[in-house]
Amino acid sequence: MNLDISHLLSEWEFRPGEIQVRRFEGEDGIERIQLRLDLGLLQMNVSGRPDGKRPHGQRSAYAYYQSRLRRYRKSHQDSDADFVLKDEECAELQMEAMQYHHRSFCLFQLEDYEGVIQDAERNLAVCDFVQRYAAGKETVWSCQQFRPQLLMMRTRAKGALALKANRFEEAIALVEAGVEEIRMNNKELSQQDGPEPTDEIQSLEGWLEVLRAQRPLSERERLERALGEAVRREDYEQAAVFRDALRSLKSAGS
Repeated sequence: MNLDISHLLSEWEFRPGEIQVRRFEGEDGIERIQLRLDLGLLQMNVSGRPDGKRPHGQRSAYAYYQSRLRRYRKSHQDSDADFVLKDEECAELQMEAMQYHHRSFCLFQLEDYEGVIQDAERNLAVCDFVQRYAAGKETVWSCQQFRPQLLMMRTRAKGALALKANRFEEAIALVEAGVEEIRMNNKELSQQDGPEPTDEIQSLEGWLEVLRAQRPLSERERLERALGEAVRREDYEQAAVFRDALRSLKSAGS
C-alpha cells in the first residue's frame, strides 16, 4: 500500500485565502467531499456520518444514544427523569457533531444548501439532547457555544435557497428571522454565565444590507421613485402620470 499522497497534493495546489472544495464519487461508488488544506486534504462522505464509521454498531453516536434513551424509557414506565449522559459520552457526541459541522461548511461552498440545512438541524438536535441529559453544566456549555454558528449556517442556507428561486422578499424575511433567533439564543446563553457571541449576527446583518440593496423594486416603489425624480426635475406633467398610476395601484389594493 502506497501511503504517500504527495501526487494528489501536487495535482491540486493549495491557494491561500481561497476555500477549495470538490465533490466526487469514489471507486466504491460512495460520494465524497474533499477540502484542500495547506498541509493536505480533509475527506468526508456526503451522506451519513462524515467519516463513514458506525460507532457502537449504529449509523452515528447520536443514533446510538437515542436508542439507549428509548430503551431506558421502555424499562422505566416511559420516564427519562434519571437518564444521564456522562461527560465522556457528551464529548463523543460533540466530536461527532464537529464532523457534521465541517461537512456543512463544505456543502455550503458547493451550494448544496439542502445538505447544509440537514446537517445544521441534526447538530441543533444534538445540542438539545446534550442540554437535556448532560450531567454537568460545563459540558452543556461546551456544546451550546456552537449553537449560534449552527443557526447562522442554517439561516444562510435557507436564504440562499430562496435567492436561487429569485424570492428576495422571502430571503430577507428568513435572514431577519435568523438574526432574531440568534439574538434570543444569545440572551439565553448570557443568562447561563456564558459570553454573548455577536459575529454571527454581524455577518447576517451585513448580508441583510446587501439583500435589501439588491432587492428588485415593487411596482409601487418603482412609481414612487419615478414620481420623486419627476418632481425633482420639475416635470410636473410626467409627475401627474406617475401620481395617477400610484392612485390606481392603491385603489386596487396593491
